[in-house]
Amino acid sequence: MSYIPFPSISPEIFAFEVFGITLALRWYALAYIVGILLGWRIALAAVRRPDLWTGAAPMTADQIERLLTWVILGVILGGRLGFVLFYQPAYYLENPTHIPRVWEGGMSFHGGFLGVVVAAFLFCRIEGIPMLKAADVMALSTAPGLLLGRIANFINAELWGRPTTMPWGVAFPGEAAQTCPGIEGICARHPSQLYEAALEGLFLGALLLWLAWRHGWLKFPGRIAGLFFMGYGAARFIVEFFRQPDAQFVSDGNPLGLAFHIGGYGLTMGQALSLPMIAVGLYFLLRSRPE
Repeated sequence: MSYIPFPSISPEIFAFEVFGITLALRWYALAYIVGILLGWRIALAAVRRPDLWTGAAPMTADQIERLLTWVILGVILGGRLGFVLFYQPAYYLENPTHIPRVWEGGMSFHGGFLGVVVAAFLFCRIEGIPMLKAADVMALSTAPGLLLGRIANFINAELWGRPTTMPWGVAFPGEAAQTCPGIEGICARHPSQLYEAALEGLFLGALLLWLAWRHGWLKFPGRIAGLFFMGYGAARFIVEFFRQPDAQFVSDGNPLGLAFHIGGYGLTMGQALSLPMIAVGLYFLLRSRPE
């Protein structure tokens, strides 16, 4: 069987000890930081180009900087609560003091997305900013964080894919390195983190920027946001066929880790949470009109 050995990359960029306390910078944290900074620069570039809009841009540079704080809080609180409610509610019901332990891992994109929606809605109401235009700016700015975050997931050897015999399968270390059914010695898996990085981050992000800068889509409030919702939802739905489901959904009677069954078909939790995003995105696209 041909496969790709997992590269020897430490999840920590560097670590040092100060007064008995170990301080470390991890690739995942750096991905969040750089993704947020790149998103901020994209948002600033968009509002500083009056030709991209019909009339004035929806926000000033100062408002974008204030919005950034709200978005960070929405991502952290929503991502954590989404993981707790969507993926391990029983565990956290028994151990509620573990909910704030974000350093132990456990964040949900769909939860973070809902957290950002709530934070942005409140911010726009307070500041008097048109919500659909703000949503377009935020959709343009999200792709770098998705791209870098999924690459960091790969470096961390987490959220790996299902077993595969394809030549680009990766032999992940740790828990993923279990013997695959029918294959001896090594378990190669789909690098589903890289599939998501390419679809959700690179391709979707480039498409949104091209449509905004070259085809005037920011003059149709809600159109960029609608395509982002649809694009992310569709990409995540597809990648779920290759991504290993969360362990709590897998059993002898449910090896595919399906969380919901509809007729003779089933959906993983990620697919079920992506369907509303696709529906909302389609609604925004169909309702978008020039100002």
